[in-house]
Amino acid sequence: MPDPLPVVSFLSDYGLDDEFVGVCKAVLLSLAPHVSVVDITHNVPPHDVRAGALALVRAVQYLPSGVVLAVVDPGVGTDRRMVAVEVDDGYLVGPDNGLLAAATAILGGARRVVALTSEEHRLPAPGPTFAGRDVMAPAAAYLANGVPITDLGDEVDPAGLVPGMVSLPREEDGVLHGEVWWVDRFGNCQLNVAPDEVRALGGAPGGPLELRFRDEARMARWVDTYADARASELVVLVDSYGLLSIALDRASAAEACHLKAGSAVVVVPPGHGN
Repeated sequence: MPDPLPVVSFLSDYGLDDEFVGVCKAVLLSLAPHVSVVDITHNVPPHDVRAGALALVRAVQYLPSGVVLAVVDPGVGTDRRMVAVEVDDGYLVGPDNGLLAAATAILGGARRVVALTSEEHRLPAPGPTFAGRDVMAPAAAYLANGVPITDLGDEVDPAGLVPGMVSLPREEDGVLHGEVWWVDRFGNCQLNVAPDEVRALGGAPGGPLELRFRDEARMARWVDTYADARASELVVLVDSYGLLSIALDRASAAEACHLKAGSAVVVVPPGHGN
């Protein structure tokens, strides 16, 4: 038997207005009373698998060893699979809809994957619409208790997992076609663009970058910190996850530029573009 694991880290789109998060945590603790539960976030936009996958990949490298329970499951009640994924430092449990793919990759890839088919390791369900409570939370608890992953269901080919929906930037004629991955609560817009990709095209800290979105082009300065921005000056900087973000000092760049997650943004280094 594997050793018990002390932590379950929990992400969902359940929000905190209803009892869903509390019930899932109660199930976890009733089956594995020794665990501590880390709430990653429960404010993933409803049904937004892409946003959940991005939140998970941002967080997972900082989580303690243990089990990650991730539930953003718009296909609940259908024949989509629920899976447990073994990685080097623990397990991820969730629906097989792309939610776990990027986090699995950043943790070194899947060692084993099982479909959660064992009736013995789930709760009796009055209906099929709360699989987070009835199937996935119990699976996370049993893994935290040291139950072998293969007891939870049939082993499946890791290559058959649904791939993630995380987009990558595209370089074309010296400019980078990217998108907003995430808008944080301060209105900073994280792009799917790494600083080295901009440097390779001639951009540099302290210098200008042209940003194009919708039918608009705006100039921004590449700065080190939010406080380096002048009043109402649009800037880009390297955020805490190592990606470029569009920002204003103490104001929302998302509101000022009418940007949201998924918005297309073209980054034009000096000397490029028409």
